[in-house]
Amino acid sequence: MEEVFSQYIEGADVKHNREDARVWGEENLEQYSVNAAYKSLSGGHGGIYHAAFEYLWKAKAFPSVLSTSWRALVNRIPTREGLSRRGVIMSSIACALCDVKEESSQHLFLECTHAQRVWVLCLKWLGITLVQQNSLKDHFLSFHIPQASFNQNLALKGIWAAIVRCIWDQRNAITFKQYVVDAEEILQMAQLKSWLWMKYRASNNSHSLTDWLLNPLICLRSIK
Repeated sequence: MEEVFSQYIEGADVKHNREDARVWGEENLEQYSVNAAYKSLSGGHGGIYHAAFEYLWKAKAFPSVLSTSWRALVNRIPTREGLSRRGVIMSSIACALCDVKEESSQHLFLECTHAQRVWVLCLKWLGITLVQQNSLKDHFLSFHIPQASFNQNLALKGIWAAIVRCIWDQRNAITFKQYVVDAEEILQMAQLKSWLWMKYRASNNSHSLTDWLLNPLICLRSIK
């Protein structure tokens, strides 16, 4: 603890003639604000605020789905690698889906071969092609159709969030209930979650689940 404390205060500028005070360290501001703290947390290491967070909380998905996506994007979801880094003793930090690479957010939701298969199935269902992104945040932003409206693209990002939530749900089922990974089941659950949002939250929506499964882009165009 002494070593950690010494490293923490090593760069401190101690002034003998100045009264001690609490200062919010980010951006050298003396006044704390929730907005500044959120941007600091969302930026991760280095405090760089990413454009993904301008859209995440506006995406058309249930709050619990968006919350899981936010935790994934800022690498604060309890993956095995993350838990191990925080001092939790793990029998293995290998990905619960592939059991090959370390289970980080980046790997679990984007780089794992099973996650990649889910994204391929998702894009095939939507009937769109996107440029492959190496960053989870950039991957979220890539769910965008130039011809679509702002709200329609937010619904598309809601589908992205639903996929992430369902990957996480199946990861937990594999970890705690000995389920077997199933990419098609992950997509099906995400399709259901996104359709339920449209059914109960989208105005003027009269599309059935069958419509949604067969013609998702047509259904998305009805979102105002």
